[in-house]
Formats: sequence, structure tokens, C-alpha cells
Amino acid sequence: MIDSQKAGQPSDVDLIVEAAREAGRIALGFFRQSPEVWWKNNGQSPVSAADYAANESLSAILRSARPDYGWLSEETDDDADRLSHPTVFVVDPIDGTRGFLAGSDLWCVSVAVVTDGRPVAGVLYAPSLDELFVASAGGKALKNGEPIHVSNWVGDDPHRLATGEDMLKGFDPDFRKTVERVKHIPSLAYRLAMVADGRLEGTIVKRNSHDWDLAAADLILERAGGALVDLSGNALRYNRAAVSHEELCGAPVSQLPEFLRQLSHRRDG
Repeated sequence: MIDSQKAGQPSDVDLIVEAAREAGRIALGFFRQSPEVWWKNNGQSPVSAADYAANESLSAILRSARPDYGWLSEETDDDADRLSHPTVFVVDPIDGTRGFLAGSDLWCVSVAVVTDGRPVAGVLYAPSLDELFVASAGGKALKNGEPIHVSNWVGDDPHRLATGEDMLKGFDPDFRKTVERVKHIPSLAYRLAMVADGRLEGTIVKRNSHDWDLAAADLILERAGGALVDLSGNALRYNRAAVSHEELCGAPVSQLPEFLRQLSHRRDG
């Protein structure tokens, strides 16, 4: 838990910031250097030497500092023992591996502390952009130390949405005219951070995202005045036996009801 450290130990937030920065430094050493690549999930997903090196660094720093916490990482074989821990680290060593391998700057290290199913500390570090997003339960969301907030959208502005064309087809025609669809963002976590700092009005997440893609960004978005929910408006739960999720929507709290209404055909269908 965030405030339960012994005297002299770093807080959970300080610890995961340190770990994310170090993992980012390691990953950056592989960036645009053609690291070795393997394929997982029946050849559907790339994983690189950079992912594995960053994962090893995160594991070494975090698990040695908090041996009583569980562990869930995209690049570590899942262990059901995590379910017996009320608090777990949920990490993605490189969120946006495809973009990373293509030379895009839009990738990040994602680290969250999850207690009783919800994130209580979260960090996204985008080393190629030198951007650090941090949030803790009850605190403000920060980007490079400065508070951030979701967009204060007004009716004359377009809705800047990160979504697929297939999602837009079901929107009301009049609402669809107000949408400015943004270019693909390879990192889901970073896309949610863009909603948190107001560069996007929202994003619609296709099914089969995972805890490690979402947990840190979820908290950052929440503390910036937004929410990440399923299409029924429910907050997500993490560290369950199943770590994948159905379709989701991330947006400012003020805009969320309208976005969910536009998506109701997908929920009800």
C-alpha cells in the first residue's frame, strides 16, 4: 500500500518513478538500433530484446523493494500466485512495441501499483519524448511535475477522438460530423495520457486490451478529471484471473455520457 512503507524506504510513487526511468533508459539504448525481435501469441505480437531488458530491470528494482507485492507483467509468464496478494505491480516494459520497432517516439514504460483491484499509483514514462506522467490515489495527475487536466471541450470545437473507422460508423450522423479522428497512436497507454492532458477528447479501445496496457494510464486519466470505463460505464477491475478487457471508452467525465450513448449499439448488440 502506498503509505505503508517502513521508515527510510521510498514511497510507492517514488519507487515506480525510479524503476520506470531506469527501464526507459535501458529501452532507449535499443531504440532505432534494430534490436532482435521474436513473435508471440501465434505470431501476432512482436517482442524485442528491449522489452525483455526493460522487464528485467523493472523486476529487479520493484520486486526486491516490495517482496510482499504480487507481479503482473506482459513479458513475464503469468503466475496465479499474484491473485493471493492484495497489492500487485502491473507493468508493461514497453507499451507500443510495434511503434518502438518502427522508430516512432510514441511508446512508454507503464508501471502501476494496484490494490484490491484498482490502481493507487501509476507512472508512464516516454523516454524518447522526455515525458513523465505520474498519479497517486487522491492526488493530482502530473506531467513533468506540472498538473494536467482533461480537455474543457465546448460545442464549437471538434471532438478529437482516437478510434477506428469501424467504431465511427455506428455514431449518429450529426455527431459523426463533429468528430476529428486522429492519426493512429501505437501506444494505448500513451493515447490515454493524451486524453488526460487534453490533447484528445477521448479514445475508444478495442476489445482484448490488458491490465498492463491500462492500469497506470487509468489512474492518471482519473486524477486528471477523466475516466476509463466499459461500455456500460463501469470502472475496470485489475488483478483478476482474466487480464483482458472488452471494449472501453476513455474520456473526460463531462463527455463520457455522450460517448457512451453513441456506443450503446455496440453494448446492446
